Amino acid sequence: MESRLQPVVLIGLLALARAAVAADAPSANERVLDDVIQPGIERRKIESGKIDSENFEVGLFGGVMSVEDFGTNNVYGLRAAYHITEDFFLEGNLGITTTQKTSAETLDRIVLLTDNQRQLTYYSVDFGYNVLQGQHYIGRWAFNTNFYVVAGAGNTQFADNEYFTYNFGAGLRFFATDWLALHTDFRNYVFTHSILGTDKEVQNLESSLGLTLFF
Repeated sequence: MESRLQPVVLIGLLALARAAVAADAPSANERVLDDVIQPGIERRKIESGKIDSENFEVGLFGGVMSVEDFGTNNVYGLRAAYHITEDFFLEGNLGITTTQKTSAETLDRIVLLTDNQRQLTYYSVDFGYNVLQGQHYIGRWAFNTNFYVVAGAGNTQFADNEYFTYNFGAGLRFFATDWLALHTDFRNYVFTHSILGTDKEVQNLESSLGLTLFF
């Protein structure tokens, strides 16, 4: 009896072993997919530009200012800003220009102002908002940029008088490095004076280039 059962047991064990090997072996579809899809591709490392974490910005600017009735003149000054958040900032400006003679002075040979009175000095405190933040590419280098708008108020000293002045404008901040920025600004400074005999609100347009440092 035992001699008859031994072949049956051996056949059963062989069948189980074959079934286990077949279960562990990958299917034909799996082998094809493995040949087509190659996992483990090494990804390229990308380093994003870093902006200095400090919130203070100071610098210089220079350009031209068109003082209504008194010609277009060179202007230069100081600028400082505190960045409250990524979008909003407070800014202070101090600018100086020397105006020209009016057409009335040139044609009629009258004197409205002395040479000392022709110097115009202004200061302002502005609130700014970064409208568009992005990047500009020059070759393989990427530079961060901010397009911003500003508005504020301050004071203008001109012709031995002081005038309340409000201003508004826009500019572009171009980050050359994480601590150095270039600026292009266009602003309008508005105040009312009576130098020509009657009260007159004048529009004084300024275009300037600036250089600022972050710390």
